[in-house]
Amino acid sequence: MSGSGASRLGADSSNPTCVAFAYHELGYLCLQTLIELGAPVAALFTHADASDEEIWWRSCAQLARHHHIPLYIDVAMDQRGLAQLAQFAPAIIYSFNYRRLLPAPALALAPLGAFNLHLSKLPAYRGRVPVNWVLINGERETGVTLHHMVARADAGDIVAQDSVAIGETDTALDLYRKLIPLGAGLVRAYHPSIAAGRAPRTRQDLSAGSYFGRRTPEDGKVDWRWPARRVYNMVRALTHPYPGAFCDWGGRRLWLWQAAVSRERGSFGPPGAILARNRDGTVEVAAGEGSLKLIRLQLFGHDEQEAATVISQPIAATAQLQ
Repeated sequence: MSGSGASRLGADSSNPTCVAFAYHELGYLCLQTLIELGAPVAALFTHADASDEEIWWRSCAQLARHHHIPLYIDVAMDQRGLAQLAQFAPAIIYSFNYRRLLPAPALALAPLGAFNLHLSKLPAYRGRVPVNWVLINGERETGVTLHHMVARADAGDIVAQDSVAIGETDTALDLYRKLIPLGAGLVRAYHPSIAAGRAPRTRQDLSAGSYFGRRTPEDGKVDWRWPARRVYNMVRALTHPYPGAFCDWGGRRLWLWQAAVSRERGSFGPPGAILARNRDGTVEVAAGEGSLKLIRLQLFGHDEQEAATVISQPIAATAQLQ
């Protein structure tokens, strides 16, 4: 296939060729949106599912196969990968929850631009896993941003944004499910302008924003000296399908899958002290300020259970989570 500008725009210059880099449920819904819009998606670059993740999302690869879209899985954008991308002569490149930063030579292949959908209101929460970070930090609102891609992560000019409130009990999965349709809505609303070469541009003030990096499972350790609200935010940010917040109990790892703030203020004992096993199956634990009600727990080597079943022994005066 020729790499000329004419071939990139196709026979109908109002409907230029796209290549999508997409993964996860966000990638699926946005790719589906492009297909519904009649955008000619020439190829999909995606990832293989990791064996250590709880897979709850629909497969972008299966969607591509269903629509006979050429498929590339875990292709590095080295010289060979760039050649594979270039053969499709993309006029537009889209990135939807793709887990690798596309290099400048890849972005330069699309004369109408490369565009990424980021799950925060940029310039706030640039970088990795913004949905988890906004919950960890106790934010009350977040959103989605469609933006022009540059070689620096999440730093390009903004096309459009949308916002959503964060509920008191929202987990990361709850929030993700709120954000996905907003992101697909931006693609639906702005793809015609992008295809016409008239994509809006609002420059980001990166100095007014924030950047957060990748988290690992070991970053989920709870410090009981934190206020109860902070521990709770950690639990809901990292619960299923994520690796989970955790502490130690009796020398073994204890995952905290569900919790609630019991008392917001006051000191009720040493941080981590077990205050009560309640009739409803919950366990109250002292935090640095206030207390937390543990609802669902999982001790290493055991199944997930209600908290009072996991912490079943009589409570001694020194019983404490670490």
